[in-house]
Amino acid sequence: MQYAVIQRVLGILLSLFSTTMLAPMLVSFLYDDGAWVAFFDAFLLILCTGLVCLLPVWRVRKQLRLRDGFMVVVLFWGALGVVGGLPLYLTEALNLSVSQAVFESLSGLTTTGATVIVGLDWLPKSVLFYRQMLQWLGGMGIIVLAVAILPMLGIGGMQLYRAETPGPQKDNKMTPRIAETAKALWYIYLGLTIACGLAYWAAGMSPFDAIGHSFSTVAIGGFSTHDASIGYFDSTTIEMIAVVFMLISGVNFALHFIAVRSLSLRPYRQDAEFNAYAMLMFAIAVLTIGYLMLTHTFGFSEAFTKGLFHVVSIGTTTGFTTSEYFNWPGFLPVLLLFASFVGGCAGSTGGGMKVIRFLLLAKQGARELKRLLHPNARVFVKVGRNPLPNKIIDAVWGFFATYVAVFSVMLLVLMAAGLDQVTAFSAVAACMNNLGPGLGDVGANYAGLSDFPLWVLSFAMLLGRLEIFTLLVLFTPMFWEK
Repeated sequence: MQYAVIQRVLGILLSLFSTTMLAPMLVSFLYDDGAWVAFFDAFLLILCTGLVCLLPVWRVRKQLRLRDGFMVVVLFWGALGVVGGLPLYLTEALNLSVSQAVFESLSGLTTTGATVIVGLDWLPKSVLFYRQMLQWLGGMGIIVLAVAILPMLGIGGMQLYRAETPGPQKDNKMTPRIAETAKALWYIYLGLTIACGLAYWAAGMSPFDAIGHSFSTVAIGGFSTHDASIGYFDSTTIEMIAVVFMLISGVNFALHFIAVRSLSLRPYRQDAEFNAYAMLMFAIAVLTIGYLMLTHTFGFSEAFTKGLFHVVSIGTTTGFTTSEYFNWPGFLPVLLLFASFVGGCAGSTGGGMKVIRFLLLAKQGARELKRLLHPNARVFVKVGRNPLPNKIIDAVWGFFATYVAVFSVMLLVLMAAGLDQVTAFSAVAACMNNLGPGLGDVGANYAGLSDFPLWVLSFAMLLGRLEIFTLLVLFTPMFWEK
């Protein structure tokens, strides 16, 4: 382990992150809300921390190794969760504890969208902007952004990219150089954000709300500038705009890149994961809309708009709401929560276990059924026309088994801490899947939870954002062997 190299990278990244406090400071001056002091203090504290890490090892010039990359990613996200909560803790209008501030910060950076804050409509504009900005930065991964900058500082980025980028096929690159890959991702991400913001503005949102909600929509985050979330605007047009951009952001960004470069929709039609993603969303939407009409919860028009909106929002793990879906009749709340386990496509800003993994699990199950009838047959698992090596199938099964095991442990821990079964189950699911809203006592917000459950759920959000193994590998003896 190259500790000096790790310390240098961490110092640079923290120093860079401190500059993000300048944007909400500017918003505070524009709206004269008085909250700029908290952001200025946070800026100084984070910058000084970064410089303290950086200056002693500034002259170190070595390439990151794979283990170093994992360490930097975990340390960086953990540190961001703490320092990102500084302005929230220092803002008197919020009156948050340390646990609540860190939870809110991690929820933003991991694009979870779970909140402990009540009364968003009355908060300083700069605080609201900061929450939305955290989600936007975390959506594609701050480290991927840094990878495009670090080569100028003499730091290799491939190890960081492999450790941070979600999905089972992590080594795929869209361009020959990793910095160019990161830039390509961010150009697409920025373009979608601008388009989404302009669409919201044209549909009637104020410029402030349009920018804030475009940040959290494209990031598949779910934070809002209002307690009522998207429901505050009471606009079918705005809801449908959100549906479109949530669906787009839940797709592998590599597909977007290839489609734009080739000026063709063929890459989408030929991608097995995208087809499964679209079919799953369509099936759950039909089921949800039909059940809402069958139970006379809404008429056709409302059932269609609210059903479609919540299926896409929960299914992509965004977490926007327009009504109290957790009070819907029958099995619908649990169905939507289960949809978040699948989440978005690999390489998207969505959470969950990713569509490709469930697709491979289903194909592997079908292969085992065929083997029962034809024990000597050679049956391959294919994605499209390409057979996959067994090591990928093994990795998917390993991920799924580990996910279930970790989920079960945290569920039991929360129940031991006093949460009821529905609240504990949905809270762990919503945080590990980076969804946000749960059921029971966490249906509306997480303000009623004590410090211990908040720390457990903060860990769950980190596990989900780093896809479990990136974090858990640090707890294995092999990782620390020389």
